[in-house]
Amino acid sequence: MTGRPAPATGSAPPDAQRRVLTVLVASQTLGGAGMAAGITVGALLAQDLLGSTGLAGLPVALFTGGAALGAFLIGRISQKRGRRPGLALGHGTAALGSAGVVLAATVRNVPLLLFALFVYGAGTATSLLARYAGADLAPPEKRGRATGTVLMATTLGAVAGPSLVGPTGDLAHALGIPGLAGPFLLAAVAYGAASVVIGGWLRPDPLLLARERQRAAPEGQSEPQAPSAGTTGVRDRGAVPGIRAAGGAGVVTGAAVMVTGQLVMIAIMTMTPVHLTAHGHGTGTAGLVIGLHVGAMFLPSPLTGWLVDRVGPLPVAVASGGVLLGAGLLAALAPPTGTAGPYLVGAALVLLGVGWNLGLVSGTAMVTEAAAPERRASVQGLVDVGMSVAGATGGMVSGLVVAGGGYPLLAVCGGALALAVVPLVARQARGAGATRPRRAQPSATG
Repeated sequence: MTGRPAPATGSAPPDAQRRVLTVLVASQTLGGAGMAAGITVGALLAQDLLGSTGLAGLPVALFTGGAALGAFLIGRISQKRGRRPGLALGHGTAALGSAGVVLAATVRNVPLLLFALFVYGAGTATSLLARYAGADLAPPEKRGRATGTVLMATTLGAVAGPSLVGPTGDLAHALGIPGLAGPFLLAAVAYGAASVVIGGWLRPDPLLLARERQRAAPEGQSEPQAPSAGTTGVRDRGAVPGIRAAGGAGVVTGAAVMVTGQLVMIAIMTMTPVHLTAHGHGTGTAGLVIGLHVGAMFLPSPLTGWLVDRVGPLPVAVASGGVLLGAGLLAALAPPTGTAGPYLVGAALVLLGVGWNLGLVSGTAMVTEAAAPERRASVQGLVDVGMSVAGATGGMVSGLVVAGGGYPLLAVCGGALALAVVPLVARQARGAGATRPRRAQPSATG
């Protein structure tokens, strides 16, 4: 009997993938606005309450530590029940943490502030884990672009958030709340709305539907493949198939690329507002620089995803190390005072965001391709735990390095550390070449 193959064994229905991406774009826009609050004023708020520059990196360490726990729990929940409950719970938790920061700043309660920042970190984990949901239903040769679409949506809210430091500060003053807590008012509303969007409209659940398609796939086929996967030229390049063939090594390399980028990016970014304000520049200037940085973190995502799909994740990962090195050197050489200082620091932070984006999207592709489908969500969650721990380390150490040796030292060390991804990727490339399956030859009988 002949006929069309069952829909479950091919690509996901286009309308299902479009609906999933639409909902994720909406929630990521809201989540980006909430995430930007901590990035922009978290260090300044801690400096105000704690009275120490050396501890100014503590908020980032706390909310990235909270992100580590959040990534682990959301990954476990998603593995058992799907993406929708995990992501909705993560955004809702971040909304509660944001409200706690506002309360702590109002009553000037340092222990409450530290605890609330830890809880607030769940939002960062949720916004990053959403990129995997965008790729669940995408055919393998389009996963990079699907990931990039979800990440780019974060740009809208993340860029708008820092630019609203002034207006939200004015609103906070009008309500009798310290001005630096104003962005966290926005974060509480934004994260709460993102939770409602995910909980109400992320249907069908992309991970659960992807598993149904996997179970319906023919025996011996690990997951549904796009009909033209063998003829597009992308799958035959060897980059992505090599990752799959390398198995666990692909997960380790992808995780290492993302962890290194996160450590470098968080360390330099955290102390940039402190560096600028310490040399006479206002919080508005610091907010603008961070806004540009956050935009550069997410805006290039569609192009990065296209590059990953086109040339493979390994070359893109190498490029991330080079761009991060350039960002560190430029930040170190930028004059701290004068008219040109903020512009050069801003350019360095843009490069920092682009380098991080290249590492995130390429590393995500490696992990997604190498992880077994039946364990993919939990593996992805554990990888993001590593990213969060790296961010917490970078945030905590950054303040100590600046207090002891200055901002330029921090920037140079961070840029140099980024080059650590190059030998890791080179080793992965050799492994991919050794394990890449030989292309089948045409049969003489046709």
